[in-house]
Amino acid sequence: MADLPIEHVIPGETEHAAVGVQPAAPSGTAAAVREARPSWLKVRAPGGPRYVDVKERLRGLSLHTVCEEARCPNMGECWSAGTATVMILGDTCTRGCRFCAVDTGKPTELDWAEPGRVALAISQMGLDYVVLTSVNRDELEDGGSTIFAMTVKAVKARQPSILVEVLTPDFQGKLDCVERVVAAGPETYAHNVETVERLQRRVRDARANYAQSLRVLEHAKVKRALPHALTKTSIMLGLGETDAELEATLADLRGVGCDVVTFGQYLRPTKKHLPVKEYVTPERFEALRVRALELGFVYCASGPLVRSSYKAGEYFLTQYHQRAADPGTAGALS
Repeated sequence: MADLPIEHVIPGETEHAAVGVQPAAPSGTAAAVREARPSWLKVRAPGGPRYVDVKERLRGLSLHTVCEEARCPNMGECWSAGTATVMILGDTCTRGCRFCAVDTGKPTELDWAEPGRVALAISQMGLDYVVLTSVNRDELEDGGSTIFAMTVKAVKARQPSILVEVLTPDFQGKLDCVERVVAAGPETYAHNVETVERLQRRVRDARANYAQSLRVLEHAKVKRALPHALTKTSIMLGLGETDAELEATLADLRGVGCDVVTFGQYLRPTKKHLPVKEYVTPERFEALRVRALELGFVYCASGPLVRSSYKAGEYFLTQYHQRAADPGTAGALS
């Protein structure tokens, strides 16, 4: 399968039929950006039997994926490899971050049957590793954390061997909501700081902030239900951050015990979103990966096309089997 420029495979910037979404753009969205990009920003067009099977089953059960909603360039690769990121609590976010392609508006009512449908879909697809994420639901007292926890439990009840990563909102800093999700027993608790401290207000919704995100990650680590559970975050590059600011961010993340960090290139979804300040070279991404490991992160994925859950299953499945064979290795991840 030939490599294609990234704009040829992201929904909203291509023939939508290629990725199984409707051709009409979401209401209120701006035209997609077709700016020139470096040669290293290429991906394979999605396809293959497992990819098609994942897509059809999700459609049949009326489930959303952040892979599609956020226009992830790695959707075909991850779905074909048995990793999927399911988005619960609807497809409309109460926040309006200036980097994000997910629709903003007034969410629909809660669907209390959703956890069961998600668990059924995942068991039918035979996924090895699943990432559960959601839009922000700031209008809810619990931020959607109850359905988040119910979904984790339902998935594990149907398929006990599966590894579950949750990628949660900040729940407006309500740590009892974080505890509710942690208590459901995900192997990985992820929450993204997204960018360095100086750029937070420019990049993220005003209801989000750097200190609040650090508190979420710290609390998830302290309250983890599984002794080998990991905490994880993701940082976008190309928004105007400096090396010194990235170094400080990594130090702050290690200070709250964060285990895993990923770095990826920010790509502008539409003209209404933030412009790209810089296309970061693969060499700089590699230098950041090495530095993260030097600072004590147990794993770092870093590259232009890396996203928060990119190739998550490949790494964590390996670690899971190592822990199962030798329980003494669990301590190395503390």
